[in-house]
Amino acid sequence: QTCALPILPLVHIELIEGRSEEQLKNLVKDVTDAVTKNTGAPAEHVHVVLSEMKKNRYSVAGVLKSEEK
Repeated sequence: QTCALPILPLVHIELIEGRSEEQLKNLVKDVTDAVTKNTGAPAEHVHVVLSEMKKNRYSVAGVLKSEEK
């Protein structure tokens, strides 16, 4: 059985909230351009998912990012 959907590049980026809408727009544009350039996939097949986390939901070395100075 074959899948009717095209094989697509899917890029999932997790980051801490706080970037502007303009920064996020530039990020997804640059990522899409890089994937297109390096895989040959057309831009309309490149999917980018941004997941923003609150600072109190992410830690490094046991310290929440919200507690950093």
